[in-house]
Amino acid sequence: MTSRATSRRTVLVAAAALTAGCGSDDGGDGGTATGAPATPSTPAGTSASAGAPSGNVLARTADIPVGGGKVFAAEKVVVTQPTPGEFKAFSAVCTHQGCLVNKVADGTIDCPCHGSKFRVTDAAVVAGPAPRPLPAEQITVSGDSISLA
Repeated sequence: MTSRATSRRTVLVAAAALTAGCGSDDGGDGGTATGAPATPSTPAGTSASAGAPSGNVLARTADIPVGGGKVFAAEKVVVTQPTPGEFKAFSAVCTHQGCLVNKVADGTIDCPCHGSKFRVTDAAVVAGPAPRPLPAEQITVSGDSISLA
């Protein structure tokens, strides 16, 4: 081996280590599930609070369209509003190979890498190759603010 080949190997090993956390087809979910079970007063992925927001404010409720949503790439979360006043949050990490979803359109959360689509209501897979729904994330809606819980 030459020093050039060794250098190339070092780069490839480092690149593999960096991308290892991006997900795989081996059954990992590509995200974390922290959402609460749904109750009549608190939909899955939300937490009711009468006080100030408990976490990082993501958006105003008016910023999330009814029947649609918004992707927050830096936080790796997508917030949807399936029906007026009902807000849900899911991991923005696709369960196929760990790409970040990039848009919410026509009632689905869309992944640009391989075409997976998830329903805005419950993040169930509408179009594969994603093997599982997006995991729920915990948010708090207080007044007109939506925050990470």
